[in-house]
Amino acid sequence: MSLPAASRVNENVYQRLGLRTIVNASGPSTRLSGGIMRREVAEAMAEASQWCVDLAELQGRASEILAETTGAEAGYVTAGASAALMLATAACLAGLDPAKMNRLPDTTGMANEVVVARSQRNMYDHAVAQAGAKLIEVGIPDRFSGAGVRDTQVWEYEAAITDRTAAILWVAQPHAEPGLTEIVGLARRRGLPLIVDAAGQLPPAENLKRFIAQGADLVAFSGGKAIGGPQASGILAGRRELIQSSALQQLDHDTYFAQWSPPASLFDKHKLAGLPASGIGRAASIKPL
Repeated sequence: MSLPAASRVNENVYQRLGLRTIVNASGPSTRLSGGIMRREVAEAMAEASQWCVDLAELQGRASEILAETTGAEAGYVTAGASAALMLATAACLAGLDPAKMNRLPDTTGMANEVVVARSQRNMYDHAVAQAGAKLIEVGIPDRFSGAGVRDTQVWEYEAAITDRTAAILWVAQPHAEPGLTEIVGLARRRGLPLIVDAAGQLPPAENLKRFIAQGADLVAFSGGKAIGGPQASGILAGRRELIQSSALQQLDHDTYFAQWSPPASLFDKHKLAGLPASGIGRAASIKPL
């Protein structure tokens, strides 16, 4: 039996839809709708929903703020940490070549391999493969199976690197081996970009700058967990040219190249031959709210 209208005034939106709310005792889990969004964030979203802006300009301003916050050259707001990983990979695959951007996830004839420790594989790195990359596993994690103490070593990464290698993926965990410093050294020595999956590494707040300071080229964070942002939000921080490639593969560019006036804080137009079509990141696009 439905309740009288007067008795439904104090019901929340879920109750009005006939859904139960839960006590989330597990933490900001995606399947449990993430965390409770900060009130000031919800209020800002409500305000933003009443206006229209150029998303490239909005992302350009966000890049400035994120660069200051993370210590990176640039930053980008994504539709979750998974989208950040996918865009990071797409940037490593295509660089600033709009022809390659238009082809993804088809990487025929392109360097498309991403090297990762077998012990760091997880279901979320599907986002890396989604961009068109092939994950190359290295190492034997004996310490997790109880058969020994060994895990992946730097020389095993080195042995897997070929002219088909596009990037190295490192998943930030306290027990991760090899350590980030060793992997950064390898990436620098071989001239490869290093992607760090730090989706769940906040708090502590210091981690916003830690991985960049240690030499990571791109770092992906979740925005819908402890940060208190929207569930479908994330942060990608790193080298400006790679962030620019990520943006080019996510934003809508349905305009003439000659008329395109992007924010200089995010884009170097003179480095581009032209604008790509709607990129592989279009499916993970965000809106001001």
